[in-house]
Amino acid sequence: MTDHNINPPPAENSPESIAEASSASQQTWFVYLVRMQSGALYAGISTDPERRLRQHQGVLVGGAKALRGKGPLALVWQLEAENKSHASQLEYQIKQLAKAKKEALIKGQWALPQSSDIR
Repeated sequence: MTDHNINPPPAENSPESIAEASSASQQTWFVYLVRMQSGALYAGISTDPERRLRQHQGVLVGGAKALRGKGPLALVWQLEAENKSHASQLEYQIKQLAKAKKEALIKGQWALPQSSDIR
């Protein structure tokens, strides 16, 4: 039996789908660092780093597998990015850094290059 009362998804170029895509692209994205109990640092991106930390801690569903059993976890640094693509580029860049550079970043003693410098 088919339920005819279910609304179909909006057409690709409908005002509803355009508004939905627009709101997604206007979200604020962050790159963040989480410190594990061992002192190791984990880099990630999210629109809500505090919520993402709760996911990583197991309070909410959906945390990174790499952080399971590594707690307690602490959000030690975050930076607002221009968009999701920029956040992903920064995350990659941070993951390439030595731990000493990440620690300097956390302490505010070193800054990441501007987005125009990232290619």
